[in-house]
Amino acid sequence: MHDPHPAFIDVQGKALYWTAIGWEPVFTGYVVDYGTFPDQRQPYFTLREIRRTLAMQFPRAGLEGALYGGLQELTQMLFAREWQTDTGAVMRIGRCMIDANWGMSTDIVYQLCRQSAHSAMLTPSHGRWVGATSVPMAAYTRKPGDRVGSNWRMPAPTGRRAIRHILFDANAWKSHVMQRLSVPLGDSGCLSLFAERGDPHRMFAEQLAAERRVPVEARGRTVDEWKLRQPGLDNHYLDCAVGCAVAASMEGIALEGIGTPGPLKRQRIKFAEISARRQR
Repeated sequence: MHDPHPAFIDVQGKALYWTAIGWEPVFTGYVVDYGTFPDQRQPYFTLREIRRTLAMQFPRAGLEGALYGGLQELTQMLFAREWQTDTGAVMRIGRCMIDANWGMSTDIVYQLCRQSAHSAMLTPSHGRWVGATSVPMAAYTRKPGDRVGSNWRMPAPTGRRAIRHILFDANAWKSHVMQRLSVPLGDSGCLSLFAERGDPHRMFAEQLAAERRVPVEARGRTVDEWKLRQPGLDNHYLDCAVGCAVAASMEGIALEGIGTPGPLKRQRIKFAEISARRQR
């Protein structure tokens, strides 16, 4: 099995957020790059403050045309990028999942994934809220043609969109990503950031920490339900990291001895530690 190198694009009306993570077996992950399209050309900003917007990038297009143009240019850029590892090997994106939950963008995302020259490596994505009172994904009825994995499933393509998409349990996979961040550097299953001088990862780290877990018990099970720490916080890079982890699971990456991500253990997350190691 090859080590998967997925990217994920979070769709917003003003801009597209993206993250690329390289994964090794047992979910040892390396955030190799992240950013926005259009590039904001500054290390820290909020979505509310964004000035370089998709509308400015495509002034002759409406909202849907600007979204399509942005997704087209960003995916072309991501699939053309190369990152060199510490061993000298070259890493390229093998799969890119795109958030298709934002109502006005859903059809555009599916259209782009069908028409792109990279369509074989593009997947529309839908994160689902699965709380303690919800039916867990493992209990969903499996239909012919469905692909089923750890808290995710790819239904067989039907209807007018006629393209495979992925559904995943957003709460379970947020717990999984936060578990990876809590693993000490050097241990299997940790998630780390590339090292840079100064404090370039402040915005990325704040977005990863934008939500808090609320353990909820119902129907004989305890589930982490994730909520924003306060209204209005940006959490787009958290969504991107979660999408990259789901994509890695699709490619066969799994934790040893664990079938599905479970509730988060009580352990402090030290974001200062995750920027100390360069990516492979």
